[in-house]
Amino acid sequence: MTLLEAHYDPALAAEIRALAASRNAVILAHNYERPEIQDVADYVGDSLGLSREAAKTSADVIVFCGVHFMAETAAILSPHKTVLLPDLAAGCSLASTIDAAQLRAWKAEHPGAIVVAYVNTTAEVKAESDYCCTSGNAVDVVNAIPADREILFLPDMFLGAHVRRVTGRANIHVWMGECHVHAGIDPEHINLTRSQHPGAEFLIHPECGCATPVVEAISAGAIAGDGVHILSTEGMIKRPAQTDNDTFIVATEIGILHRLRREHPAKHFIAANDRAQCAYMKVTTLPKVRDALLHRQHRITVPAETAARARTSIERMVAIGGGNPSPFGPEDPGE
Repeated sequence: MTLLEAHYDPALAAEIRALAASRNAVILAHNYERPEIQDVADYVGDSLGLSREAAKTSADVIVFCGVHFMAETAAILSPHKTVLLPDLAAGCSLASTIDAAQLRAWKAEHPGAIVVAYVNTTAEVKAESDYCCTSGNAVDVVNAIPADREILFLPDMFLGAHVRRVTGRANIHVWMGECHVHAGIDPEHINLTRSQHPGAEFLIHPECGCATPVVEAISAGAIAGDGVHILSTEGMIKRPAQTDNDTFIVATEIGILHRLRREHPAKHFIAANDRAQCAYMKVTTLPKVRDALLHRQHRITVPAETAARARTSIERMVAIGGGNPSPFGPEDPGE
């Protein structure tokens, strides 16, 4: 049995839903979580969508089925709510590639630069940043910054390269971090899978190690560009409804296949690499969600000073991409 297959327990799922109701709790789950976790959640989405849900919920308790930095973000946006992480081992290989001290040193090398931090970062790193972003609004965030301002983009080098390419800005410096899962989806996997499924659309997450070489190959004419889309996870979820094509190769963590198949049951989805599984996302199980609710355990908190400094960058992330103007003035981004 693979981690993509559900470990359903209807009685336990019903117990979780009853506990959530009795404690006025909302259960948020990331697109990469196990199928049974997604199915018991109130809301399933990407980091940006989950952040927005955490910010607007009227629930007293947020059970965050994701990884640690996501729960931190929810705690920063909802400081008066109880945020629970079902398993404290739910870390992130990408977030661990940079810490606050490293960022301060990088900023010292580029005085006056604007820092754009991918949401896959710790609260301490967000506190040192001007903007946060997700893969879904990274381009919008960078486009909201005056064109003459130098940018430090962190920590994902593949997403950073994608943003630099799409915006055409040469003044973006990119931190050389990577998600080990996405970095493992390489052109070799892509070429093999596409040869096995001719005619399928190809959906690539910009964190993938294959994204940059695929785009370069398309530009050089080595790969046909028809049907190739670089998308956030939410963009992937929406794409099947926008086309008559019925088959899709999906280059991201395989947990998303469950939601794609649930929302588009008449279409077919193939993993670009069926081993692209995030062990951190998969540590959350139904018994751990039940225990978090039952015992209010593993509460995530962020020191007040750090939270206050991080909140500005996170709120900018939540706002941009929703049709709002840049919170920076025309010249000075502020602190």
